[in-house]
Amino acid sequence: MANPAISRHLALDVFRGLTLALMIIVNTPGGEVSYAPLEHAAWHGFTLTDLVFPSFLFVVGAAIALSSQKFARHGEAYFLKRVCKRGALIFLCGYLLYWFPFFTPEGTLAPLANTRIMGVLQRIGLCYVLASLVVRYSGWRGAAAFSVAALLAYWVILVWFGDLTLGGNAVRVLDLQVLGAPHMYAGDGIAFDPEGILSTLPSIVNVLAGYGAALWVQQRRPVAALAAAGAACLLLAYGWDTLLPINKKLWTSSFVVLTVGWDLIILAVLVAIIDIRGMRTGTYFFEVFGKNTLFIYLLADILVVLMARLQVGGETLYRWLYRSLFLSWSSPYNASLMFALAYMLACWLVAFLMDRRAIYIRL
Repeated sequence: MANPAISRHLALDVFRGLTLALMIIVNTPGGEVSYAPLEHAAWHGFTLTDLVFPSFLFVVGAAIALSSQKFARHGEAYFLKRVCKRGALIFLCGYLLYWFPFFTPEGTLAPLANTRIMGVLQRIGLCYVLASLVVRYSGWRGAAAFSVAALLAYWVILVWFGDLTLGGNAVRVLDLQVLGAPHMYAGDGIAFDPEGILSTLPSIVNVLAGYGAALWVQQRRPVAALAAAGAACLLLAYGWDTLLPINKKLWTSSFVVLTVGWDLIILAVLVAIIDIRGMRTGTYFFEVFGKNTLFIYLLADILVVLMARLQVGGETLYRWLYRSLFLSWSSPYNASLMFALAYMLACWLVAFLMDRRAIYIRL
């Protein structure tokens, strides 16, 4: 049995590292095909991959809970400066990542007019700031009330100001008016940003759920209740799905409730196994990822961009490595998965070496 004096933070560290590892795997398949769980749902629906980004937001909320005591010792100016600065830097990192490598293959400066504005890190930065403000000025009860209101309001907006199709949804309508098509994601064939302005509203709820879950764990309340809350969220989400489909790209309210439910259950299991029963086997692997999460995330994306630019034998280095090391002796599906696992392990090695040298890069 674990020493009850030990703070239940290790499970949260493992959760963060597990999320990053899975994100790298699903973001870097070697080829054009992947096993179904490692693909996003085409539109309505849900896969394991769809859980990754909401889980990142969930652990951001947990981090807010862990840092709330430190902020409580300082005044409003310190809190606002730290939170806004951190959120702005995360947003800027995401924006620069889309602009990277800053130059075209011809050697000219890449135009900012075509750079995507919103994105994964941008949403994390915005949600971190907004959730921190909600928690600071309304407390847990206010955060719960905000969450309910945000999910219901977003449901109404989606239904009243558009439809639930790729081309006609309210998220796309607003982004086209505010951002413009050149600054939006176009990977689905038309300008539509799955991390758009409007869908950031329900994303805040994922952060607030992580905050609430971390508080529950910090206060050493029954872990079974955390799992029960997660199960209740799953039932609510699948019931809501009949009225408002679960959709990651629209970040529908039912999708939020579903992902919060799974995250609560996963966290409850990790706390029970790691922090209560004291099992530590294998946890270090994910702890390493959790100690330099943002840096490793950026590194993983930057290296992919560079490998897509470098040429070897008339093809990109990314494709050459995939074909030579994996596809040459395995099926496309297995080769794609093995490439992703190998790339994740390469990123882990960097994180491991940084940890061994006590190098931790935080904003």
